[in-house]
Amino acid sequence: MSLKCSSVVKQKLAEKHGVSLEEVQQCFANREGGLLEDIRENHKTDPPTQWFIAETDYGRRLKVVFILKDGNILLKTAYSPNPKEEVIYTKYAF
Repeated sequence: MSLKCSSVVKQKLAEKHGVSLEEVQQCFANREGGLLEDIRENHKTDPPTQWFIAETDYGRRLKVVFILKDGNILLKTAYSPNPKEEVIYTKYAF
């Protein structure tokens, strides 16, 4: 399985969220909890959008949002999670 990221998403990660693709890869490697599905009506996709929160190698916590398709991970976004997202993840992913 490989991580795929469009140039538009890479630009958004860097400019809007200050996140590098390397940090996202570290979060995948360091993930301890499970994956959650985004069930909000305006965020539903086919295949489903999934997300998790994990730390980079330097301890920065990121929410990573992606789709699994054709054996690939299609990155949608990654950013510092807000407190509500942290609570949801802790409650449902462990």
